[in-house]
Amino acid sequence: MPVISMFYGILVLMFFFDNKKHHRQHIHAQYGEHEAIIAIDDGEVLEGDLPKPKMKMVQAWIEIHKDELMADWKLAVEGQQPFRIEPLK
Repeated sequence: MPVISMFYGILVLMFFFDNKKHHRQHIHAQYGEHEAIIAIDDGEVLEGDLPKPKMKMVQAWIEIHKDELMADWKLAVEGQQPFRIEPLK
């Protein structure tokens, strides 16, 4: 599960071949003991949770980097290494 970005203590990951359970393009975000699975297209939380301020940061980051995330998703579901994406600053 490659880390594709990290900012403000949040790890953003994209798993290889991860298109079976949720059937949507998504990322995994981890902050401390919290983890959430968030859709790339609209920022919907598919599973889990993050503290509200951290969730807002991740959703803003997704909106900024949506095109890059969609390209990384295609690579990851094909078993290829996704590219790192600029963190939120």
